[in-house]
Amino acid sequence: MTWYTVLVLAVAAERLTELVVARRNTRWSLARGGVESGREHYPAMVALHTALLAGCLAEAHLADRPFPPVLGWPMVAVVVAAQALRWWCIRTLGPRWNTRVIVVPGLPRVTGGPYRWLSHPNYVAVAAEGLALPLAHGAWVTALVFTALNAVLMVVRIRCEDGALARLPALDARA
Repeated sequence: MTWYTVLVLAVAAERLTELVVARRNTRWSLARGGVESGREHYPAMVALHTALLAGCLAEAHLADRPFPPVLGWPMVAVVVAAQALRWWCIRTLGPRWNTRVIVVPGLPRVTGGPYRWLSHPNYVAVAAEGLALPLAHGAWVTALVFTALNAVLMVVRIRCEDGALARLPALDARA
């Protein structure tokens, strides 16, 4: 189970790196007149994502969940793919990417990279990771609870983000 703890801690380190990038990008956006939406749901999102990581370790250790190789290895691959998709989103949006919903007036909507095919590819990465990370070591309760709560939160988040993005110009910005 040591490898699983290392995997969860690696995902936690990746999330902390995201927060560093987001903080830098927040300063960039606000310096250009960026407007934040959805402050009300942000603490719930942070709490849910923190609980995912804690739940993975707690359930795997306390419930003594075994590693199911037939499911576990494909789930590890999904976790890796989710990280790749997330960083593709971050790279595509550049300084406009954030963990918060901040829109800079006058900038067109980004429609390149993964945004060419999906409106919210980062949330696909979050959903995939939230299911796969716990299932990589049999933490099915954590996977179910996170997925259900994340679905509710994503309805709120996507409505907020779509409303903020609707205020952008209709120009096509290929990034």
